[in-house]
Amino acid sequence: MLNLKFIQDNPELVIEKLAVKRFDARAIVEKVIELYIKRNEVQNEAESQKAEMNRISKEIGLLIKGGKLAEVNGSKEQTVKLKEQIKNFEGEFAQIDQELAQLQVLLPNLPSALVPAGKGAEDNEIVATGGQMPNLPAGAKPHWELASQYNLIDFELGVKIAGAGFPVYKGFGARIQRALINFFLDQAREHGYQEVQPPYLVNEASGFGTGQLPDKEGQMYHDATDNLYLIPTAEVPVTNIFRDVIVEEKDLPIKTTAYSACFRREAGSYGKDVRGLNRLHQFDKVEIVQVAHPDKSYESLTDMVAYVQTLVEKLGLPYRILRLCGGDMSFTSALTYDFEVWSAAQERWLEVSSVSNFESFQATRLKLRFREEGRAKPAIAHTLNGSALALPRIVAAILENYQTPDGIVIPKVLVPYLGGCEIIR
Repeated sequence: MLNLKFIQDNPELVIEKLAVKRFDARAIVEKVIELYIKRNEVQNEAESQKAEMNRISKEIGLLIKGGKLAEVNGSKEQTVKLKEQIKNFEGEFAQIDQELAQLQVLLPNLPSALVPAGKGAEDNEIVATGGQMPNLPAGAKPHWELASQYNLIDFELGVKIAGAGFPVYKGFGARIQRALINFFLDQAREHGYQEVQPPYLVNEASGFGTGQLPDKEGQMYHDATDNLYLIPTAEVPVTNIFRDVIVEEKDLPIKTTAYSACFRREAGSYGKDVRGLNRLHQFDKVEIVQVAHPDKSYESLTDMVAYVQTLVEKLGLPYRILRLCGGDMSFTSALTYDFEVWSAAQERWLEVSSVSNFESFQATRLKLRFREEGRAKPAIAHTLNGSALALPRIVAAILENYQTPDGIVIPKVLVPYLGGCEIIR
């Protein structure tokens, strides 16, 4: 979240920057400044009264010592009144502090200067493309038909067991899932990421730390009995490993990877764009997370984007990289690059990864700091994360782009993970 003093010192900058995200911050910023000033005034009054009470307390000691007992009672009455006033000031301060906290979490992260202006997805900038567009045979099929033909995924069985958006992977379909997960994890480890296996449920503090709460609670599955949330991405538990932690500067950047199932309600998602694997309530994903020095977080972002690019290239999928415009960015991100792969049979681009720098926004909520050499006080770190990669649309693109009259060819990098199998017949 944004630092209150930064808002107080730079109100017009905050308003101007958040306008790039299509967010009108003026009313909130003005209220924050009003309360911030009032809180400081109340704090100063409380400190002044405490100082006065200390002065009188010392005076009482001198009166008693000097035998002037008749004057002590009057001074004691003054301290009683001061204590009551201080108590009132402290109550008012706590109330203002609570109001400020409620307003503070309503403000999104400021976008980087690199973020283009724009209203939505149509205004995102294409910054790179790659891969060879496939030349499909006549009668090429979309992945949901291929999944049925080759008995890889049973969508109807998933509906029976849980509902729409919960497919059942069978036989080679399940093996492809496992192969991709292992491939992505192996690649991440080779690139210096430490693998962890996080919980799939998180508490409110974790959801708040990464910015899912209170912004996205409607998109998360919630267990009211224990007040726990199913994770929408491994970003949430992995980043929260560092909540309330002070790391050493020499250890930065800290690079972590995790596989997890992900759970999203996707409320309001209907139509052709949700067919098959295009949009699910449960799916598998490998996530990468970095904790970085503020001066080097954009170097980390460049590194992460380049790394994800190697994954789609090794899978042999046509791709493009987009720099998201302000109107299409998340609440927490300062700069995001999306990766899309070409779905040949559907003739459309499918998003398979978002790689984002959150700068200090998450770290402030997490109280994630680093101890810098030569500085007595720890400083706020920067956090980044990216999908590396989300499986459903990768599987959809592989099935569609690699289909032939003889079967579905396996990308070469996955053959060792599938016991040497090179084609699904």
